[in-house]
Amino acid sequence: MERVTGIRWYAALRSGFPILTWLPRYNLTWLKMDLIAGLTVGLTAVPQALAYAEVAGLPVQYGLYSAFMGGFIYCVFGTSKDITLGPTAIMSLLCSEYIGGDPVFAVVLTLLCGIIQAGMALLRLGFLLDFISHPVIKGFTCAAAVTIGFGQLKNILGLKEIPQQFFLQVYYTFHKIPEARVGDVILGLCCLFFLVMLTLMKNSLGSSEDEAPLLVRSARRLVWSLATIRNALVVVVATGVAYSAEVTGHHFFSLTGKTAQGLPLFKAPPLSETVANGTVITFSDIVKDLGGGLAVISLMGVLESIAIAKAFSSKNNYRIDANQELFAIGLTNIMGSFVSAYPVTGSFGRTAVNSQTGVCSPAGGIVTGVIVLLSLAFLMPLFFYIPKASLAAVIICAVSPMIDFRVPVQLWRVKRLDLLPFLVTFVVSFWEVQYGIVGGVVVSGFMLLYVVARPKVKVCVCVQVSDHGVLLLELDSGLNFPMTEHLSRLVYKHALHVSPPRCLVLDCAHVSSIDFTVVHELTELLKQFELRGVSMIFAGLKRSVLNVLLSADLPGFRHTDKVDQALQLLTSINH
Repeated sequence: MERVTGIRWYAALRSGFPILTWLPRYNLTWLKMDLIAGLTVGLTAVPQALAYAEVAGLPVQYGLYSAFMGGFIYCVFGTSKDITLGPTAIMSLLCSEYIGGDPVFAVVLTLLCGIIQAGMALLRLGFLLDFISHPVIKGFTCAAAVTIGFGQLKNILGLKEIPQQFFLQVYYTFHKIPEARVGDVILGLCCLFFLVMLTLMKNSLGSSEDEAPLLVRSARRLVWSLATIRNALVVVVATGVAYSAEVTGHHFFSLTGKTAQGLPLFKAPPLSETVANGTVITFSDIVKDLGGGLAVISLMGVLESIAIAKAFSSKNNYRIDANQELFAIGLTNIMGSFVSAYPVTGSFGRTAVNSQTGVCSPAGGIVTGVIVLLSLAFLMPLFFYIPKASLAAVIICAVSPMIDFRVPVQLWRVKRLDLLPFLVTFVVSFWEVQYGIVGGVVVSGFMLLYVVARPKVKVCVCVQVSDHGVLLLELDSGLNFPMTEHLSRLVYKHALHVSPPRCLVLDCAHVSSIDFTVVHELTELLKQFELRGVSMIFAGLKRSVLNVLLSADLPGFRHTDKVDQALQLLTSINH
């Protein structure tokens, strides 16, 4: 008995701390692969973190503050070996809608999102994510990619004072094109060109494990490695060019500018803020200003991360625990708020790099976190010279794959009505991102409710039985309260309001649930059939549904196992 109890305790401990499932099997081969993967992802994460902070409207160092905590927390609590947590384009865009470029608001948002996500995990509320349909997700990601990508044109062109709202942004960007800085345009286009070329080269490479000569395989590995860290290469080269121009007294480029130096202090997140004029913004005021962003960012962060984890677990043949993933993300955000991070989630691009470089365990995230910390400790003075145009090029190339033109075609072929939530989400997101998501979810919800309230019912009028015909109704789903009126209308139309009235056989073979409202309506229908001298028989009831109906003591209730038996019973009743 004690041994069984011990096994259960250990199983519960492994469930709460997934590191215990792989750490006992850890070996030198895994360590080597994790070091390579973690280093590669780190060289990708640093420039992306700097760029995504720009999208969020925060100083660039906040991108790095947000990029390292996930590697350490997820190593202990995460269940996917591939996924990497950190700032992403979509989360940065969502945050920019609510924090207004204020780091204090960003940190409070991180703390509260983490608490909400961890609370959802503890209360097993992950099922709420199932109500955000795939068309809504695709509509949002496509709109977000367009919004983020176009928003970086101002940095490619070197334009200033461009509004954040998308439609105003489009107008003022084109209106101010004559003010574009030549240096920024040339550098930005060169960065875009090299990023696209390196991406195409990487995608065109065949497997390096084929029978090609050794020299060819080595060349492929070199090109693949350079293409994998292309973001870091482009930013480093662009920074070198900008630094050379600055030290010679030529100010050709818009630079990132002054950044805070050193590692962030580990301290309790600020719960209030004093602005320049001495006004104190209290915690409750911050929460009110964040408003619906707490729900939108919490849910979208979890949704994005779990979707990525599921995709790579399926590809690499292992299973994840969605609820544990939810807890890991929540705890990462809670702890991240202590180092001035803004909300993070799983990154598809960096997770793909992690997987492709052969990561063997979540320990690769620790290496990535160390790379980011080293950058914060020693490289921050150099970040002053990073051209904004190079970061804009990194962002544009990162979000462009999110625009998937195949989605509308696929939706049209599979179910045309699914285009409605996709288009609602896509279009409204250009006005306000959060409204696009809410609008898509609402439309999807109404579509789902309509299916529940108006399920398919096969109507068939059978041969005459004595003086009465027989109406056969075949239900294809559960009997729930939204459909009671629809069912009653069909019964009255085809059985009770015809002359002479017909008997009814209700085929319930596909009915697996029933509720009180339906039982009440069935009671009324049975009384109406009895008043008109005809019968109503249930066929194919499942045991759980039959028990409910028997306990309800319905007047004149009859049932058979099959429809044929019901017809025979009607024949015997009428004779």
